Amino acid sequence: MGLSNRKLEMTLLQAIERVVEVSKDSKLEAEAKAEMADEVRYIAERYGITERQAILFCVCMERGPRHVDFDDLANHLDVSNIRILSYAEDIDALVHRRLLRYRDAKDEDTFDIPQPVIKALKHNEVYELPARTGLDCATLFEVLDELFQDLDDDAITPNDLITEINVLFKDNPQVSFAKQVKDLSRVSPQDKLLLLFFCHRLVNKDDDDIRFGQMEDCFVNSAAFINAKGLLRSGEHPLMQKKLIEHRCEDGIADTSRYRLTEQAKRTLLAEMKINSSEEKLADVIKAKDLTAKEMFYVKENQRQVEELRSFLEPDRYTEIRERMLQNGFRTSFACLFYGGPGTGKTETAYQLARETGRDIMIVDVPQIKSKWVGDSEKNIKALFDRYRELVRKTNDNGKLTIDNGKCGAAPILLFNEADAIIGIRRQGATSAVDKMENSIQNIILQEMETLDGIMIATTNLTQNLDSAFERRFLYKIKFEKPTEEARAHIWHSMIPDLSEQNVHTLASRYDFSGGQIENIARHYAIDVILHGHSEDALPMLIRHCDNERLKGTRSSKIGF
Repeated sequence: MGLSNRKLEMTLLQAIERVVEVSKDSKLEAEAKAEMADEVRYIAERYGITERQAILFCVCMERGPRHVDFDDLANHLDVSNIRILSYAEDIDALVHRRLLRYRDAKDEDTFDIPQPVIKALKHNEVYELPARTGLDCATLFEVLDELFQDLDDDAITPNDLITEINVLFKDNPQVSFAKQVKDLSRVSPQDKLLLLFFCHRLVNKDDDDIRFGQMEDCFVNSAAFINAKGLLRSGEHPLMQKKLIEHRCEDGIADTSRYRLTEQAKRTLLAEMKINSSEEKLADVIKAKDLTAKEMFYVKENQRQVEELRSFLEPDRYTEIRERMLQNGFRTSFACLFYGGPGTGKTETAYQLARETGRDIMIVDVPQIKSKWVGDSEKNIKALFDRYRELVRKTNDNGKLTIDNGKCGAAPILLFNEADAIIGIRRQGATSAVDKMENSIQNIILQEMETLDGIMIATTNLTQNLDSAFERRFLYKIKFEKPTEEARAHIWHSMIPDLSEQNVHTLASRYDFSGGQIENIARHYAIDVILHGHSEDALPMLIRHCDNERLKGTRSSKIGF
């Protein structure tokens, strides 16, 4: 039967709230069920679940949305633990429908409401399982990324993951990768899962250097993992015998603790993804949550400029500015140049901006761009920007990406650190292969900066050789100055908190050091303390280290005595 018009006008959140209110201490007796029947039926029909599952879902919403267990359900409904355990199959059904998620798939005692379910509820929408048929290879790998993240979070067991992947592959026979893995002969489901993990890490994480600690979650128990380690070390693992994975080598010597996909596997299994097996690894991605907080000290003008940048890069503000730029017909790319002497905080500022605005940072290995093989460099730089575009693409239209803890990540930062070698003045009339290659690299970067829909930061110690074409493309240019005496005092105090005020000001006034130089000296001092213990008067030791620092070619002006 249909619901009354009154109930149809009710939002899902209102219906859930009503069910929570009526079900409290109700023991789920007939009178309470009758009182909330319309709301329960409404929720059940919207989500395609049973009425009892609808009630349990509502209680989980109220008691969660994190760390809900069977005790929470029993306490809310005022029923015995024995009775609540009889609802375990209903909880399993809600997990299968993806309305709940086990926090630890190995014991299934605690569960959460997934963030996408909550997000949909805020808009009075029902979370639907994403379509997993008719996928192309790239989209299939996006699904694999989600599934392996569930494995990493202990939200699914290896056996359940194998089952889900089998269904995924069966529903997408048009994907050559899925068909090839499915048809591998004399390879166990467990070994196929390990192979898929290697493929997932390469395609989704650009990781072709797999260690034992990374692959451990793929095994059902410790015994299976230990057995696989022995076979891998000896080279007798079925995947190695089929030439699908191999030891990594350093100087021709096999490293039996590190593994990668073979060239054969990349050419055959991953042909649809156009994996370039000879491509140099040009960049590493550091997650925003993995960046370490560090207090920074700037001269007054640098402080103002960095604060303005931080405000601009806040996800909501960035989205607003980006949309305004689009409306006015401007490019949405944002490029910023940090320049100044060594140790003035250019690179660390980029890290802190990324950390504080929740942005991952893709750090380019500039020396690797100039490959020893002429022609590879151009290919590598294009692959680099393709990879960055893929990272940006995974964020939605407003520049945000929902992540597990419910917060929003944001479009990543592309950092060219110490970029002097690739943004210098282009050579006119270049004739040598090397000069032509360098000009080609620079032209590609200039073209990419024109069309880049993202955030790029370049750092350099020198600007007199900066090509004018690059200079025009950097919207923000910040010159990082050496810290003032007052700022140096703050840095000394932050690096060595037990220094007396007098010693802090003595060092700050006597040595015109950058923050990087002061950090070097603080590290020397920390080693001295470890080796010899604290001294009553640390100043002579610090002065000795300061004088040694100056001998390294960073001549400082002596101020004061």
